Amino acid sequence: MLGRYQRRATRLSKTVGAVVRELAGRAGARLLAALPVRWSRHTAIRVLLQIPLPRKDIASVVSVDDFALLRRRRYATVIVDPVTHERLEVLSDRKSDTVARWLAEHPGVDTVVRDGSMTYAEAIRRVRPGATQVSDRWHLWRGLARVVEKAVAAHGRCWAVSGPPRRHLARETTTIERWHAVHALIDHGVGLLDCSRRLGLSLNTVKRYARAMQPDTLRCPPQYRASIVDPHRDFLWARRATEPGVPVTQLFAEIKVRGYTGGLNLLWRYINEGRLEGDRVAVSPRRLATWIMTRPSQLSAARREHLGELVAACPEMTRLAALVRDLAAILTERQGRDLGVWIGQACESGIAEPAPFLRGLEQDHDAALAGFTPPYSNGPIEGINTKIKLIKRQMYGNAGYQLLRHRILLG
Repeated sequence: MLGRYQRRATRLSKTVGAVVRELAGRAGARLLAALPVRWSRHTAIRVLLQIPLPRKDIASVVSVDDFALLRRRRYATVIVDPVTHERLEVLSDRKSDTVARWLAEHPGVDTVVRDGSMTYAEAIRRVRPGATQVSDRWHLWRGLARVVEKAVAAHGRCWAVSGPPRRHLARETTTIERWHAVHALIDHGVGLLDCSRRLGLSLNTVKRYARAMQPDTLRCPPQYRASIVDPHRDFLWARRATEPGVPVTQLFAEIKVRGYTGGLNLLWRYINEGRLEGDRVAVSPRRLATWIMTRPSQLSAARREHLGELVAACPEMTRLAALVRDLAAILTERQGRDLGVWIGQACESGIAEPAPFLRGLEQDHDAALAGFTPPYSNGPIEGINTKIKLIKRQMYGNAGYQLLRHRILLG
């Protein structure tokens, strides 16, 4: 069957439309050649752009977020229905005027779900001053996670003392020697600039050593990353405890049988770094921050015990962990009314790192409060952003905004 003024059968047109809708230009043309329908990539794109976009009713609740057209340079905005997950519109940029213009064209929108962007907040306030702004819960939790990681790193010399015994590495030995040299000169009345010249160190380094009252305060907690040796660490520690002189090559052969896939050099470096000393893994600031932010029921009993010892070793960490638990309860139980009380407790905790996060909550208090109460979130739009990345990679960055918008809205 042929449509009016058409040179292709209706069934063939549907098949071609389904192919180009998913694959667009070059990839679509290659697949069509196997059907066989011999088209150029330009014809495939032209047919794709001729597919009409579905008409969708704009609901009263929408979700907005940005995505990169060219990372760190150009961004666009996607608008989604957070209830049905339908893609409503794609705007060419993320400017406040552009978003405000779209909101003015759709007067039925009374609730907007967004991240912490002040650009979107300004657009909504300008066009819909009475609309409800909902700050996404995931972004609020992510902001707190960044604060927790900074606070853990800042108090590392306090909680790291309760960890497994650590030996002085060469770098730490040099640091301690320099501390003693700097303080010896200062005790003899030598100025900081003269200390810098005599020791061959920068002035800022000398100032940092001069401010430290004890050399151990300059020792940072270990910055170990996760390793494929970690699953075998308990076995290696037990073997070294029972047989201290066991060769590394023998340990390597034993964990190979247990499923170790790395090489001998990696195992040798792992042992030489001191990561087998003590009966527990040396915790980095990032890993400790992850443990604090994780639901306690998802941690093993041994890890919960280890976390409790590390947190209890530092008063600031104890207060920080309590604040995280309280905010997690507010988030999961949707008790937005308790947010103001939590902000007050955080301000009185005496921890300096959460201050910027708390200021942001106070400035955007109504949106943050709404984010803790209704069921809406930016989860659907984040999933669509992931799919947009796939579409962009398929197009290799060579297509324009109109084609990208068409493919996004076609779904």
